[in-house]
Amino acid sequence: MRIKIGSIVIRCYEFEKMMQFWQAALGYTPVRPESGGFVILSDPAGQGPNLSLDRMPQKRTGKRGWLHLDLYASNQQEEVARLVKLGAVPYPWRYEPDADYVVLEDPDGNLFCVVQI
Repeated sequence: MRIKIGSIVIRCYEFEKMMQFWQAALGYTPVRPESGGFVILSDPAGQGPNLSLDRMPQKRTGKRGWLHLDLYASNQQEEVARLVKLGAVPYPWRYEPDADYVVLEDPDGNLFCVVQI
């Protein structure tokens, strides 16, 4: 396996409520404590993809969705190049210095990330 869906990310305004809701709804638990308004919830049985919540400072407006996929890759550079050849486009994201992800746009304009694992 070269690449897989590792996490489905939901950007949310009601972060604490969303975290409580999804933990109760799915029986998922945090991989590590919430940090900086971001948490990864994981299936304790290890069978489902992670569900990540990303706090936003205001409610959503406009067309851009608040749901995206994080694709986990053992060779991020190779996978990004392969996905670009398939039609993805690099997205001009403002990365933190220690970012372990690359943001791409699919052919329909939806954003997704390729995360180095």
